[in-house]
Amino acid sequence: MSQPPPTTTSEQPRPIAAAGAPETGKPSSGGRDHFFDNAKYLAIVLVAIGHAWEPLPPGRLVEASYTFIYTFHMPVFILIAGYFSRNFELRPDRVWKLVTSLLVPYVLFEVAYTLFERATDRPDYSLSLLSPYWLLWFLPALFFWRLSTPVWQAVRFPVLVSLALAALATLSPAADGSLQVQRMLQFLPFYVLGLRLRPEHFQLVRSTWVRVVSVPLFAVGMLVAYWLVPRTSTSWFFRKSSTDRLDTAQWTGPTATVLLFVAALVLGACFLAWVPKGRSWMTVLGTCTLYGYLLHGFVVRGLEYGGLYDDPFFDTTLGTVAVTLSAIAVITLLCTPPVRRLLRPVLEPRMAWARQKPPAAGAS
Repeated sequence: MSQPPPTTTSEQPRPIAAAGAPETGKPSSGGRDHFFDNAKYLAIVLVAIGHAWEPLPPGRLVEASYTFIYTFHMPVFILIAGYFSRNFELRPDRVWKLVTSLLVPYVLFEVAYTLFERATDRPDYSLSLLSPYWLLWFLPALFFWRLSTPVWQAVRFPVLVSLALAALATLSPAADGSLQVQRMLQFLPFYVLGLRLRPEHFQLVRSTWVRVVSVPLFAVGMLVAYWLVPRTSTSWFFRKSSTDRLDTAQWTGPTATVLLFVAALVLGACFLAWVPKGRSWMTVLGTCTLYGYLLHGFVVRGLEYGGLYDDPFFDTTLGTVAVTLSAIAVITLLCTPPVRRLLRPVLEPRMAWARQKPPAAGAS
């Protein structure tokens, strides 16, 4: 498989990714459903593995595995984000929290990654807040998805409407531009679906029969991914490009959107069926996934730019296993509470000094 020059505004059509960043969470309490924290931790592990696989030498099995997990891991994250946004209201305090928890970290990390690129690989790398760096696209996307919540709570058939918008977006080259609007629209149906889900839906997914059925479904999904690797571009799974950019017939865009939506729902349900329900060692890590998501890019790109992946060892099966285990270890470390305590002022700033005071009662 061919690999284009590295870019920071989009993934390469082979092991990379992320699309997605999980959101922060508060420490577990008696009323918190640990299932979702566990799910977020396991999903961020898949994100880290995908990114760590990106610089590996081309290999059909690695790319098939990469394609397989990219089918559903970001949709799972986004669906959970939508589920916990069901009660979002356009109140000043809620909007301000969006600004401090999403937009402020986005700006700070755009600057940080720009300086990182200049110091390690590209001295002339330019800063552009309208062109999110590699994995940072998720922050402005989640910001705009949440702002749109009242619309999806008011419109009829919101999932179908959002899916239609996603399908139509594939026909619009204009959506490939600033802020990765194409990706925002193509992933939008998963957020909207999350808004429509209720606790009983997740109870159904966690039932024994779904867990049993998930095993053959996962096997079939992996076989399909293996079959697809030499026959289609993995760029489809990033959901970031129009048919014009992919140089394909227009009908393939809407078709791929619907097929990927269905595949993501099926495989996502299979994934969630195996997520532990109770509190475990991974639960607290699941409350800090945003930290791991934003920070692990420095590690992956640093090792890539440092030439580590050029060693012939990483062209072997054992090398791939070593990269996978290392990715799990690194992302787990970056999701620990000490990291959160250290960087909380940056990723969860309150910024009360910058917030406009509400008007006094009775003021005209």
